Formats: sequence, structure tokens, C-alpha cells
Amino acid sequence: MMATDTKMTNQDASFDAPLSPSFPRGKNILAVASGKGGVGKTFFSITLAQALTKMGKKVCLFDGDLGLANVDVQLGLMPKRDLNDVIRGRLSLDKVVQRYEDGGFDIIAGRSGQASLSALPSQRLGMLRDQLIELSESYDAIVIDLGAGVDRTVRMFSACATRTLLVTTDEPTSLTDAYAFIKLGAAAGMSKNVSIVINQAGSTTEGEKTYKTLLKACENFLRLSPPLAGLVRHDPKVKESIRHQTPLLTRSPNSDAAGDVEKIAKVAYAEMQEEARAMVKAARG
Repeated sequence: MMATDTKMTNQDASFDAPLSPSFPRGKNILAVASGKGGVGKTFFSITLAQALTKMGKKVCLFDGDLGLANVDVQLGLMPKRDLNDVIRGRLSLDKVVQRYEDGGFDIIAGRSGQASLSALPSQRLGMLRDQLIELSESYDAIVIDLGAGVDRTVRMFSACATRTLLVTTDEPTSLTDAYAFIKLGAAAGMSKNVSIVINQAGSTTEGEKTYKTLLKACENFLRLSPPLAGLVRHDPKVKESIRHQTPLLTRSPNSDAAGDVEKIAKVAYAEMQEEARAMVKAARG
């Protein structure tokens, strides 16, 4: 544990200060983030969207991994319209929403392999963010599958979310980068809006141990205590669902991982509603 904490301490000095904390925020937006790729963020985003749908909520899944989008790939979709149409000014964001009948929720697809999307000018990126916040008023929840890492696009979309779920695993590099994400969020005033999801946990006990490792680093060096939204146990059914391009809750609804994500969905939705009420109260003064 101490070795991991030391790595986190050395790493955090290498990141630049993030964006201003004064960005507009939605009242029903859940952003799913990860400090690094390969931790199951997109799988979790898709499963979270379907879990919220099963709770009776109207949900839209927004692929916010600009330039490296793969929500459509994991679901075996070939969207006719995507974010590229919005960026180019051909369509408004609401016009690229597509229904994913198998999951019961809507999707806004990204465009994989388009480096220009990930290098958008701040003004264009801000317009996209504002359209997303406006669109969120038509849903009970918007789930944003953010890109991995802590770049400008990720920070902007995370800043506009009501809550951010930070996905990590027990790998030292994953924990280090999760810590860096939390550090940047704290500098931007978003530290109270981040909850932790431990993915691919070997067991409940191991998942809780991983969370405590990250929590200890945050408390020691950032004076922060990000809450645990929940953990998702390692489950071979996850890999099967991805390989068959079918959501986990459709293919294996009774699997351990499916049940774990459903529990997290309830926690995340409750946290989002609580944060939204606090935002309204603060706005009223």
C-alpha cells in the first residue's frame, strides 16, 4: 500500500492545472471517467445506462470519447448520424440521438479515428457542452462515457456533470492515474462530485482494499475522501457480452457483475438527485 501511495505522490506534480470551475452544470448528468484506458469504462457506461433504464428512467448514453469513440462498436451498431455531424454544424445534438431498442435507451454516437474531434477549439467544445446540458432536460439521466485520462475535453465534460463516477482497478498505474484525476478535479472545485467505482475486483474484500488504498492517498495528500459508489467483481460474463456485442444486462442479467452495476446505478442516481437539489438550493441563495 505504501509503495502505491509513493507512486501517487511522485506522479501528481506532472499534471497541469485544469479548467475553470465556473462552467455550467447539468442537474441529471452522470459522467463516467477513468485515469487510464483498459479499465472497463465503456463497458461500465453501457451497463450503467441499461441499469438506469431498468429502474424506469429515461436515459441517453453520450459517447464523449471524442476521436476514440467505441460505444457503437461494443454494441455492434453502425450509426447513420454521430457527433461529427454536430461538430461540422450539419445537425444539432438532438438530431443525432438514436434509439437503441435492445437496451431501451438512447445513444449519441461518437466518431472513432477522428483526431480533429479531440482537438476541438474551446468555443466549439463549449457549444457542444451547452447543447448536451439543454438536451439533458428531456431525460431522467444522461450518461457520458468520457475519454480516458485527464485532457481538456474530459475535464470540461466532467465539470458539466452532476456527478462523476471514476472507474479504476487494482493495478498501480490505474490507481495512480485515478488519483491524478481526483487531484485535478479538486483544483477545479469538483472534488465533492466524484465517486469511486472499483472494477474487475477479485472479490468484495479485494475491491474494498483497493478503494482504501486510493482513499488513503487522497486523504493524506489532498485532504479529500471521495466516496465509494460501489465495486464490480471480475466476471467472465463481461468479456462474453463484449465479444458478442450485447449488453451484459441483456445477455447475462443474473451475473455477478450485472448485479453489482445495478447496485451502483441506484447509488449513483440517488447521489445525482441529492447533488441536483443542492445545486437548486445554492442557486436560490
